[in-house]
Amino acid sequence: MKLLVIDGNSIIHRAYYGVRPLSNHKGIFTHAIFGFMNMYLKELNAVKPDGVAVAFDVGMQTFRREKVESYKANRKGMPDELAMQMPYIKKILAYMGIACLGVEGFEADDLLGTLANTCDQQNQECILMTGDRDSLQLLTEHVTVHLLTNRETVIYTPEKFRQDYGFEPEYLVDLKALMGDSSDNIPGVKGIGEKTAKSLIQNYKSIENLYADLEHVQATARVRKLLAEGKEDAFQSKWLAQIVKNAPVSLDLKDYLPGKQDSENLRKLLTELEMFKLLDRLHLQPLGSSEIPEQEELENLQVPELKFSEKFDLDFLRKSGKPVSYILSDGVLIIYSDNYIMKTQELSEILDFLESDLEKITDDAKSHYRFAFANHRELKNLVFDAVILGYLLNPSATDYQVSALCANLHTPYFEDLGEFASVQALPALCQKGIAQLQQENLFQLWTDMELPLTRVLASMEHAGILVDTEGIQAFGEELKKKISDTEQKIYTLAGEEFNIASPKQLGVILFEKLQLPASKKTKTGYSTNAEILEELRPQHEIIDFILEYRQYTKLQSTYVDGLLKTIEPDGRIHTNYKQTETRTGRISSTEPNLQNIPVRTKLGRQMRKFFKASEGNILLDADYSQIELRLMAHLSQDQAMQEAFASGFDVHTATAAKIFHVPELLVQPEMRSAAKAINFGILYGMGAFSLSKDIHVSKQEAEQYIQDYLGSYPKVSEFLETIIRDAEKSGYVCTMFQRKRYVPELRASNKQVQASGRRIAMNTPVQGTAADIIKLAMIRVHDRLARELPDAKLLLQVHDELIIESSLQDADQAEKILHEEMTNAVKLSVPLIADVNRGKTWYDAKG
Repeated sequence: MKLLVIDGNSIIHRAYYGVRPLSNHKGIFTHAIFGFMNMYLKELNAVKPDGVAVAFDVGMQTFRREKVESYKANRKGMPDELAMQMPYIKKILAYMGIACLGVEGFEADDLLGTLANTCDQQNQECILMTGDRDSLQLLTEHVTVHLLTNRETVIYTPEKFRQDYGFEPEYLVDLKALMGDSSDNIPGVKGIGEKTAKSLIQNYKSIENLYADLEHVQATARVRKLLAEGKEDAFQSKWLAQIVKNAPVSLDLKDYLPGKQDSENLRKLLTELEMFKLLDRLHLQPLGSSEIPEQEELENLQVPELKFSEKFDLDFLRKSGKPVSYILSDGVLIIYSDNYIMKTQELSEILDFLESDLEKITDDAKSHYRFAFANHRELKNLVFDAVILGYLLNPSATDYQVSALCANLHTPYFEDLGEFASVQALPALCQKGIAQLQQENLFQLWTDMELPLTRVLASMEHAGILVDTEGIQAFGEELKKKISDTEQKIYTLAGEEFNIASPKQLGVILFEKLQLPASKKTKTGYSTNAEILEELRPQHEIIDFILEYRQYTKLQSTYVDGLLKTIEPDGRIHTNYKQTETRTGRISSTEPNLQNIPVRTKLGRQMRKFFKASEGNILLDADYSQIELRLMAHLSQDQAMQEAFASGFDVHTATAAKIFHVPELLVQPEMRSAAKAINFGILYGMGAFSLSKDIHVSKQEAEQYIQDYLGSYPKVSEFLETIIRDAEKSGYVCTMFQRKRYVPELRASNKQVQASGRRIAMNTPVQGTAADIIKLAMIRVHDRLARELPDAKLLLQVHDELIIESSLQDADQAEKILHEEMTNAVKLSVPLIADVNRGKTWYDAKG
């Protein structure tokens, strides 16, 4: 038999701190559950055990604490947001038929030790899954430890342990006896560190052997003295570190074979927690509202008997006078109306339906618009898109499948209908969803922005942007030469060849060979991140070349090689715009990510030269000027900030004059630069510490600048405080257009998580409103071009920037449309400015 024994508390804590906060719409945190189940299912698939047991601590009072009060006395209580998840994890495991163990007075480690020892005695295989190295003392021929670390799972066998430690696993407790363990408040021998302790145990195995003839121990007189003085602590520490193997749990391994899964209760619980991806991984459907007992009117709903139409008949569909629902996937169209199902794979029939005057309800409109455009047709009269509904109601969700949305909105979903379940569920979902949007004041956002935007994004994806393939290839060859030349310069300065891309090898060169000042070395080596290297620039000329090397290799791998892979036969790149990806409402781009084309370095900006207009055309580029600062002036109604924008004067210079107490004419470039950092830093909730690093001043100076800033713009401070206070009460923040973002971080007990929640609350109304405005501008630009200049196309959206392609003769009119629709997208109390430029390439238009 193969038994998998899981250290429940260890894995749950790892999951809790390793996954960003997630919650359902009721505010129940779920990230620890999500992380734990991911790790468990991954391990289950890798190990394929016969039996499983999950061990948990039961309270803090154990036989160790009774004897030694200081043991684990430094441990803080479990955070509230983790504590609320523990009962759910245990319920999920119980419903899955997995044994959960917990014994008063014993720790989870002791339960692992007992079961590991039982397997060992019965010659059965045991795998311990934990994040705690204490369990390595349990390794035997039959017991393996799968140790979860931040990077990977390390599989420990006795041989692997001996290679790493230089002694047998059973003596790990003796190592702890000497060096102690600060996390468990085990003292060890005062003054004895890990290196000395390991050497002693490698030579003497146990502390009993060590203390049997202490006078003749091969060590310095100082170490022998420390050992003698710390003898009592050593033996007490060993007792505390020793995992017991006789905890009162069942020793019959058959008791840990999985029981029968309670699928109905499991579905109900995971649906309540809105963990739809986990349901999918467990091959379970969310609990449909027709199965929810408290909804009496739905209790007795029967699976409908569908009628199948023998032919494709649009006139038949028109008779009901109601919108029809449809699903289009992999070239198969399924239509549902009044219990009738039509199904076709004929392209002409699919396109006739999409272009018909019927009002349509569907699940993923953007892909259907794209399908129609690819076949030179249109999708018309769309009135409902399930994905967009789900995103507006809960932008934090990760699953907008019809089944998940039905579960959330308590509308029927009959999984017994198989491939027809989703299309049959859409009419009720549409009715309930629209009502929910109206109730939550989101209906106008739905009708004016998100629903029409699906068509605009599909049009942009279909159009794509022309690229200079040969130019990209030539740039790649140039980069390869730069990479090679820079490598040689680095090798010369280092005095040897090494893998520059390896942080470990680079750390050794910089901090050991070249003796540059280093931050503390960790188990994985020295940190060589960009921030560390920037600080080291003045110390050695090798740093500049290392930073150049990283820039060149990033450009080569991500942008040159990455872009070349995505060029389609028409010579254009057709990115995929994601409308439901971000919590703030921003549009993102993938395959490739055209919003991430580098702009901060001169060399990186060269990439824009390879995006070009086709023959006889030109690119027009418009970028909102300081839109987020303008929105802060509007939303906060701060008069001083509004006056700065209304006057047309540079807002960063105005801010610098206020916080440095000088006339605007005397503001120096470095003052303006600092003011700019403060202006944007305040938007994103930046604290004094981060600001001080950004503008290279002391933390005290940065704090004073922030105070002066908020004193100069008092309504900004008041606005931000109100946003946080309201979000703490409601659980969410809103943009100017009523888009909601839930902020469960604000309800966390962890101060760092709370601080993150405050930053999210502060920047979302501004950042989200900016995203909403660019969306409105995209719709207006796209629609007006379609009316007045049908040959001109909106091609790209990059944050606050829009790019269109127009013929040379239409360029003036296209520029007028772009400028007017962007500047008039919304009326603010300050001017909304969009600067338009033109050029044959993106680089020429934008620079």
